[in-house]
Amino acid sequence: VFLKTPKGVIRTERAESLAPAIAAVLQQMRGIVAQSEPFNPVTSTRRFVIGAPDGVSAVFLHPLLAQIKAEAPGLDIGIRQLLPAPDEIALDRAWRGAFTDLETRALDIAVIPVDAAPLRFSIRTLYKEDFVLAMRPDHAFRTTPTLDCYCDSGHLVVSLTGDPRGFVDEVLVSEGRSRRVQLTVPNFMFACAILAETDLICAIPRRFAMTYAARFGLVIENPPLPLSGFRLSAFVPKAALCDD
Repeated sequence: VFLKTPKGVIRTERAESLAPAIAAVLQQMRGIVAQSEPFNPVTSTRRFVIGAPDGVSAVFLHPLLAQIKAEAPGLDIGIRQLLPAPDEIALDRAWRGAFTDLETRALDIAVIPVDAAPLRFSIRTLYKEDFVLAMRPDHAFRTTPTLDCYCDSGHLVVSLTGDPRGFVDEVLVSEGRSRRVQLTVPNFMFACAILAETDLICAIPRRFAMTYAARFGLVIENPPLPLSGFRLSAFVPKAALCDD
């Protein structure tokens, strides 16, 4: 289409013949963009789909709905539960499904524990999170909050697949310890309901615990071993921001 010459790059006859058609397409695109109205939350009636782990969406949903009611009353929200890919250690790989869903527009926003993403995504950190232990008020660990008592307790793990091994077990192995996981359940709300009726103990996100533990008659305690924290970030395709 173009040729390099001593005088610079020049168009070929092929380029000259294509120019009118290309110009027409560009003009049509400019017209479409000019006619489109920018996103206005006050008047918009769009439906946004947000993906997040259940322990995360349960934290941000109530304040989000309150803000939508006040500032964007016509918006509708759909929540999808996101889960990491099994047997993936690297976080960017474990949550690759969320990025695929964003690119295919199956999701509008993904809130996941990842600090970075490809440049085609916009990222905003929402909050920092860590884990606490949830249990009944009369649980033995409250009287003896030691690592020995923790390991001797019956444990509940939140796992959609039923896999009883979680990140806590990796930490325990590094300490030369282990625990018995007596029960797995698929989400944190179910976990709270079970904890209220048993002597099991469970590691759950701190903000989730602060929001819901008291509703189930549970108390929260700090773990007797270091459980690393993480940041929750919201991801949106940059192309979607340009569309709005």
